[in-house]
Amino acid sequence: MSDLIVIAFPSEAQAEETRLKVMSLQKEYLIELGDAVVAVKQPDGHVKLHQIFHPSAVGAASGGFWGLLIGLLFLMPLVGMAIGAGAGALGGALADFGINDRFMKDLSEALPPGGAALFLLIRKMTADKVFADLQGAGGTVLRTSLDHTKETALRDALAGHRATIDVGA
Repeated sequence: MSDLIVIAFPSEAQAEETRLKVMSLQKEYLIELGDAVVAVKQPDGHVKLHQIFHPSAVGAASGGFWGLLIGLLFLMPLVGMAIGAGAGALGGALADFGINDRFMKDLSEALPPGGAALFLLIRKMTADKVFADLQGAGGTVLRTSLDHTKETALRDALAGHRATIDVGA
């Protein structure tokens, strides 16, 4: 089962820095992410999502590849590639992986203009090591599906306090 963590930051730079830190922890196999999105509230009040995974782009690339192969069979590779890329992009745009975009935009409406929120969908993590690396990152926990002890440890780590948790549960 995945856990959701939403952390608000006063600026996009802080949210992005924390996302990069979490992604580096993934390379060390301390955390496995399902999604990591930075939502920024623009000065005009609109919310912009900065996602690391774009399903429509992936769909267009794979659709173009398969369309090219099928087009080669019928001696029309360019037409096949164009149709495949269009169909793949449409399919990718309709598929919503990770955290629901509407949920992220609705929750980010509460941010002040210029503020940002980091949305993390976590499949697995070694909580004590991840929280130690996030120590002093700042930010305020808006939402989480973690149990109370881990949520308290996360809040303490973001505030710069040394967090101790029991990860046996």
